[in-house]
Amino acid sequence: MKKKLCLLALLSSIASFVHAHDTAWSYEAPAEWGNLNVDYQTCKSGVNQSPVDIRQVVNGQLPPLTLSYQAKQQSIINNGHTIQINMQDGDVLKLDGETFPLRQFHFHAPSENLIDGKHYPLAAHFVHASEEGHLAVVGVMFKAGAENPALAEILREMPPKVNQELAMQHPLRLSDLIPGQKHYYRFSGSLTTPPCTEGVRWLVMKQTVSASAEQIKTFTKLLGEHGNSRPVQPLNGRVIVE
Repeated sequence: MKKKLCLLALLSSIASFVHAHDTAWSYEAPAEWGNLNVDYQTCKSGVNQSPVDIRQVVNGQLPPLTLSYQAKQQSIINNGHTIQINMQDGDVLKLDGETFPLRQFHFHAPSENLIDGKHYPLAAHFVHASEEGHLAVVGVMFKAGAENPALAEILREMPPKVNQELAMQHPLRLSDLIPGQKHYYRFSGSLTTPPCTEGVRWLVMKQTVSASAEQIKTFTKLLGEHGNSRPVQPLNGRVIVE
């Protein structure tokens, strides 16, 4: 029972990636998030905030990720902050001896994390939550190239109205959104939207996935003229491992 309550609280926290309780916030003024609500104070006082600029990494000989993305997507919503696909239980990430089911994934344009000072035009964040209340996010960067079949299906099923959530009618092949090679950078960070909760295990894939220039343009338009990316945060002594 205690684990169930913990997970329910955690899933509410995951929703804060896009809903952030009932207090309105905007990507036009991310420096003000910490002043909007007492629950958001970590956005300005936290010392392990995300996103970051990934550079000067330490060679930790990290093993490739073990990903098993098999479950079906449940629903899709454009909530005004991001395009999010909610998942049914089943897809898991194995990390540090724990199992992290995939709860949802969403998009940012441009990418929030940088690699050697470089933004990518589009990124997906795969948000995982364990039964014990731990969070792990896998970040995937997109670059212009061939059309991506999974992105094409997401755009076809996009609800016509903001905050309209619809059941997805066709299955997504999530392997189209994940690089073939599973090497990554790892660091400790936070949610990138209010309440900016820390203690999130961040895993940013080294290899990119392709999307057509038209798909990137469409996502960028849907995600707003100001973009939906929080500025890079200071590392404050954190080590990034590869």
